[in-house]
Amino acid sequence: MIYRSGKDYLGSPRKRVMLFGMSGLGKTYLSNLLRDHGDWFHYSVDYRIGTRYMGEYIADNFKREAMKIPLLRELLMTDSVYIASNITFDNLAPLSTYLGKPGDPDKGGVPFAEYMKRQEQHRAAEVAATLDTARFMERAEEIYGYANFVCDTSGSICEVVSAEDEADPVMRQLADTLLLVWIKGSDAHTAELVRRFDRAPKPMYYQPHFLHAAWEEYRATHSVTEETCDPDHFVRWTYARALAHRQPRYEAMARWGVTVTAEEVSEVSSAREFDALMARAIDRI
Repeated sequence: MIYRSGKDYLGSPRKRVMLFGMSGLGKTYLSNLLRDHGDWFHYSVDYRIGTRYMGEYIADNFKREAMKIPLLRELLMTDSVYIASNITFDNLAPLSTYLGKPGDPDKGGVPFAEYMKRQEQHRAAEVAATLDTARFMERAEEIYGYANFVCDTSGSICEVVSAEDEADPVMRQLADTLLLVWIKGSDAHTAELVRRFDRAPKPMYYQPHFLHAAWEEYRATHSVTEETCDPDHFVRWTYARALAHRQPRYEAMARWGVTVTAEEVSEVSSAREFDALMARAIDRI
């Protein structure tokens, strides 16, 4: 790790941290806190994905839908209107909407082949956006004067790295430049995440072999075709299985850094308390 001890971390003039774990356990909460109440630069991988790497895909999808409406078609064809997504750190809906859900088109589903194509676009974008972290650390200090830097990763980072491989280029770069911090949830947190997702299912990125297996199993056990599959029900069903699928992948990543619990994160209310938690986590190893 880039910090040898908690004391080393606390005394460092450059605190550089990467937070990872399932969405909903506190990554963005801590990042916003550090940005708003501390001298920290907040780099959001999801925001970078949705703007730099998938912004054009997202806007083109909006335009494709708008072209189906005669009035908007005429305005678009004459460059009379401008269509773009308005992604923010706290609102990633345009990216989620673009990724879509496979199944019945009358319920908002897309063909499974199209769904997988968009999944691959997200994989490539996530790798590129995560690797951009090092460059943004330099920019944050050189341009804006921020020595402290927090990388708020996508919940699917464990799907795009091979943490068991010491030569994995993404893991290698991250570990060489940041303190990697896993926010680990309990069984109770897992149950709450499932309930939250069930209330408002959203698209997510998964590894291709996991998705293909889930798609085949779901259609077989629910006796549906691609055209009759309920998109929301499929992603709910898949999400519950994804939590178990991702847990060992997060654990493998955690061996490159430190682990804190979601309970510990919930008690942090200032940048000073965050630093103290990081120091304790380092000394626990």
